[in-house]
Amino acid sequence: MIDAATNLTDTEVAAAAALAGAEVVRARYGRLHSRIDKGAGDFATDADLAAEEAILDVIRAARPGDAVRGEEGGRQGAADAEREWLVDPLCGTLNYASGAQLVAINVVLRNGAAAVADPFSGEVFLTDGESARARTGVPGDERPLTPTADTRLVDVNLDPPFPSAPGFRAVDLLAHPGFVENFRPRVVSTTLALAWVAAGRRAAYVTDGGDLSGSVHFAAGIALCRAAGCVVTGVDGAPVGPGGQGLVAAADARTHELLLSLIGGRGRTSRNGRNG
Repeated sequence: MIDAATNLTDTEVAAAAALAGAEVVRARYGRLHSRIDKGAGDFATDADLAAEEAILDVIRAARPGDAVRGEEGGRQGAADAEREWLVDPLCGTLNYASGAQLVAINVVLRNGAAAVADPFSGEVFLTDGESARARTGVPGDERPLTPTADTRLVDVNLDPPFPSAPGFRAVDLLAHPGFVENFRPRVVSTTLALAWVAAGRRAAYVTDGGDLSGSVHFAAGIALCRAAGCVVTGVDGAPVGPGGQGLVAAADARTHELLLSLIGGRGRTSRNGRNG
């Protein structure tokens, strides 16, 4: 879609918004941040709030008729808006607050364009819903995302809650002899790892949870992985969506099937994540 006023596609709006948030996050890195307690050990910082506002400024200017749901500010915009953007202004807040640079800025239009920005590498990963690519920050340097399992690195989210326990515990997967034989674990603690699956830097990403398709944390990364050709399902092998159970995003079918067998999932899937 082209907006007559801004002449930007939805993909370009997503990328511009994510990069605006990334600029704020990068500029505030290393400071002593104020914290807003969310309960259960979760919190936001002043950087989360400022980054979200920068992202919303871009979306409001380019798509004034759209609604936006931000992690920190909730849903804003017309109640009857046909389109909604999901915004995670700083995925990896605990990493960031502790001085680690493993964070992501996620912006996605529901069922449409998405962008994930790495504020410290300068990269932005983006999709129009059909294809996926990355920009490095160097003018003209843009390349398609090509997933591969060659690294054998699997990122596993170990953060609570664990709604699938005792049937599935991520920590048990790491100790499984079959996992140790075939893969090497990583724990990045941010959904930047999903973009890395799409880019071929991770063989897979695994997390527990419910329906993550409409999550401000996961929706952009899921969109990237699907557009890049990854296999994306729940930890039970079912499609990601209402009634879903967590997420397994794998570079290829073999990796996906092996992980499901280790988790205890059932069923085979096609590359688009539908049962086949």
